[in-house]
Amino acid sequence: MTALWRSVFGLLVVTGLLLGATPPLGKVATLAGAPPLLWSFVISFGAGTLLLAGLLARGGRIGLGAAKLRYFFLAAIISYAIPNLLMFSAVPHLGAGYTGIMFTLSPVLTLLLSILLGVRKPNGLGMAGIAVGFVGALLVAITRGEASEPASLFWVAIGLLIPVSLAAGNIYRTIDWPKDAGPIELAAGSHLAAALVLLVGLLVTGDIAVLPVLGTIPLVVAAQVASASAMFIFFFRLQSVGGPVYLSQIGYVAAAVGLFAGVVFLGERYSLLTWIGALIIAAGVAMTTRAQKAEA
Repeated sequence: MTALWRSVFGLLVVTGLLLGATPPLGKVATLAGAPPLLWSFVISFGAGTLLLAGLLARGGRIGLGAAKLRYFFLAAIISYAIPNLLMFSAVPHLGAGYTGIMFTLSPVLTLLLSILLGVRKPNGLGMAGIAVGFVGALLVAITRGEASEPASLFWVAIGLLIPVSLAAGNIYRTIDWPKDAGPIELAAGSHLAAALVLLVGLLVTGDIAVLPVLGTIPLVVAAQVASASAMFIFFFRLQSVGGPVYLSQIGYVAAAVGLFAGVVFLGERYSLLTWIGALIIAAGVAMTTRAQKAEA
């Protein structure tokens, strides 16, 4: 465990694998009748509670200073509430595998935002990687989800907003990371903040009334909470040691897991153009990664 905690590549793989389980589990839950708002709450409340328990058991605590509270709630909205709502709304229409492909755009968009916000200086290879990634995204968007059930352009657009939100979260968490804050503290605090925001949403929309549906899928709930809790421990550790752009590459691993689970376990089928687009996106990610290594 100590070796994994110190390995940036190991953290990347484990975090990506755990993240990749989210779209398939989310599809099963939404098809069972759990609204996106409720399933997003399950993730944040479950993960936040378990992470807080682990933090307290180790003698830690969550700081409630102004800087940390700002971080908790802004990270909660940008990084968790919005992406999860988008994901779980789109996955029944686009498929778990197709939605997972959207994760692969996160590194490209994170680099683009880093350049636009002055976090990084642009270089030729990085800009070329961004362009290649967008070409792949365009091809994937044209196929509109599963081959047998093409989704409307509206749901494709919702799917494309997922990596935009993830990229914004990657940048925000880096530039506003509170001093003397550990990864587990930040993970617990931001998820509990997200749970509070989502609970308000459940009460306002009336979706809280369908809470009993969770009792019909207890194993799915348990699997989602366990995977999310573990994932965010590694997620924040990777953020602190790898930076926002390296962190964003978990989308590449997550997409592979989502595609595998969607095709093998959920019976999803995608056109050849979707697979070609995914490979082109992967090429764009490889280019942006190499560009950042060259900068380093």
